[in-house]
Amino acid sequence: MPSFCDGNGDGIGDFKGITSKLDYLAELGVDAIWLTPYYVSPKVDNGYDIEDYYNVDPDYGTMNDFEDFITRAHEKGLKVIIDLVLNHTSSAHNWFLQSKSSKKNPKRDWYIWKDGTGSGPPNNWESFFGGSAWEYDEQTGQYYYHAFAKEQADLNWSNPEVKQALFEVMRFWLEKGIDGFRLDVINFLTVDRTFRNNPKDQNGEQIHLYDKDQDGILEILKEINSFVKQYDDRFLLGEVGSEDLAVLNQYLEPGLMDAVFNFNLGSMAELDSDELFLQLKKMDEQLGSNELPTLFFSSHDMSRHISRFGRPEEVIAKLMSTLILTAKGIPFIYYGDEIGIRDFCAGDITEMKDIQGLTVYKLALEEGKGEEEALEKANQSSRDKSRTPMLWNDEKYSGFSTSDPWISLSLEKTKNVSAQFSDPSSLLCYYKSLLQLRKQLPALMNGSYKRLNKKGDVIFYTKEANNQEVHVALNFSSAPQSFSDIKLSEVELVISSKRDKLDSDKGALLNLLPFEALVFTQRG
Repeated sequence: MPSFCDGNGDGIGDFKGITSKLDYLAELGVDAIWLTPYYVSPKVDNGYDIEDYYNVDPDYGTMNDFEDFITRAHEKGLKVIIDLVLNHTSSAHNWFLQSKSSKKNPKRDWYIWKDGTGSGPPNNWESFFGGSAWEYDEQTGQYYYHAFAKEQADLNWSNPEVKQALFEVMRFWLEKGIDGFRLDVINFLTVDRTFRNNPKDQNGEQIHLYDKDQDGILEILKEINSFVKQYDDRFLLGEVGSEDLAVLNQYLEPGLMDAVFNFNLGSMAELDSDELFLQLKKMDEQLGSNELPTLFFSSHDMSRHISRFGRPEEVIAKLMSTLILTAKGIPFIYYGDEIGIRDFCAGDITEMKDIQGLTVYKLALEEGKGEEEALEKANQSSRDKSRTPMLWNDEKYSGFSTSDPWISLSLEKTKNVSAQFSDPSSLLCYYKSLLQLRKQLPALMNGSYKRLNKKGDVIFYTKEANNQEVHVALNFSSAPQSFSDIKLSEVELVISSKRDKLDSDKGALLNLLPFEALVFTQRG
């Protein structure tokens, strides 16, 4: 939310800024916009620590700005999905301030409070940001639980008053006209109520066994689904903190989530065609006929894929965009990926904004690491790398703002929209062409796999819908590949990531260039 476009010149992206770029998004060809949190927040965790669910943070504008944005987006045929954090609130939220004030306060049980064990916390649970997941409160002599930062206190979903309060939050935004929710860390809403210690692996790392995916979570999600689906055509997207497809699939049962983020695919650390194919195959085989996986390789929580999948960067970026926008599933484009924004690396800890990176830096210093090593570890963990401002043009602040942005700009300032918009060979124009193809070819938009195979470093698939077949061949090798499974005499090239036409004679072997993506339609 804060990094897309600044509409008032204060260096922070806002609703006026997004509204001013709706024509760009519509022309790009996307169908929906997912907003990260814009609620009133101290922003310890970039807005995922909510202080007030019912108001727009002044950094992002006013409620009128939000309502105007929704209206204008819908006029352009764009749906709006909003991020909602149901697992925890900011420690500055009035609910928590009341809960913390006294053990007898009516909202004490809205959060998870426990007595310590001996001179320490109730158990060994660790925060997903590092360190203990328990914070001691001297005033009441108990610990409260926080799965993430200590400023993000976990709500107690076993209390029906908490559930009702958050259902009212959902009702408020549904009535405002939003088209669905992206539910943050939704599998964390329940914990083991006996509060057993988590086990550790052979390296001494904690296994998060009892603090997520616990009994009762599916029943809660069914209630959420039933409540939200009272409103027509609403979408529920779950962030499930797992890379295990079996765990992810639990949340796709009828009456639960419409889709969940497939981190089994999206969080791949490096380009590996064998692993990529394996996950595509598993998702197709293990999901129900009416269930779709999500297709993404970048987000606000991870490194951009253009920075982690190797060189030549933009060639591989085109290859991956073809996969995202042609394979079976729901594609997600993270802002800036369409122009090739690279990761940011802080040169000094004062440049870092992310609480996860800052926590790792602090813990590294406490372990006796030097500042250089601590900063290196912080940069590895920091999510700032993918949160730098959108690059619109070649002006001083790249058209994002008229003043210093809230976070540093990417060093690749020439990779901007203006420079690529009229260049047919650019990454941006390639994205636009792919998105246009999705709308033109039902098999790309809605098709199922007729085949999904891999030979050597070439992944290829045929999708079919409405008596239409589309063939996709993706070369994940740095060397040319000959390919015989597509007969050139029977197909017509609709797009290549590297050339305008094929040089081979009809009927000859298909020769794929290094890291090339090809999409064909069936002739006749």
